[in-house]
Amino acid sequence: MTKILIIEDDEAIATIEQDFLEINGFETEIVTDGHQGLKKALSNEYDLLLLDVMLPGMDGIEIMKRIRDKVMVPILLVTAKGDELDKLRGLGLGADDYISKPFSPSELVARVKSNLAQAERLKAKGEKNTSKILQFGEIEISPDTMKVTVAGEVAQLKHKEFELLLFLMENPEHVFSKEAIYERIWGMDAFGDIRTVAVHINRLREKIEKNPSEPQHIQTVWGAGYRFMP
Repeated sequence: MTKILIIEDDEAIATIEQDFLEINGFETEIVTDGHQGLKKALSNEYDLLLLDVMLPGMDGIEIMKRIRDKVMVPILLVTAKGDELDKLRGLGLGADDYISKPFSPSELVARVKSNLAQAERLKAKGEKNTSKILQFGEIEISPDTMKVTVAGEVAQLKHKEFELLLFLMENPEHVFSKEAIYERIWGMDAFGDIRTVAVHINRLREKIEKNPSEPQHIQTVWGAGYRFMP
């Protein structure tokens, strides 16, 4: 059974999250303290982390900093409504998605299912293409190991950054709208904020482009979307 760790200090909200996730077939565990949440997350016993930003002891952003390179599972960040800074910081540190309070239980379940399904698709794709390595110029990407190198140097990409780069490199010169990218990478079109796409594009450019302000590979096609140019 898929196991989800809920790190949330508001017990009423945590219980609602737990009830609806368990109704939909997930096993859950609740932690209400940041330090305990960090310890549990690092155990790698879970398939997805539902992480609140505001926590006692250690906030969700600090937890993200400490676990992202060690825990390779989807992280769904829970933020306060309208708190753009926390959203941007979380995405920059490797959150796969975010959901803002207040949210409906159906939206929560949909987001969780979407992120889990996307993680499974990426894993299956890597297993299928074990020997396949994509290379354009100085950029090389290995789907099975999730390793990316630029001019021989390893680029430290977060989970969704890797998925986005792989998708674009597998479809060179093809222009994708923000909506199409969001649906493909985040796996859903009913919920969410497509501004997430622009945040990840900018982070990716910072890590693989020689001059992120004048990108050679991940280009913006004004009024249409983005494309990868070899």
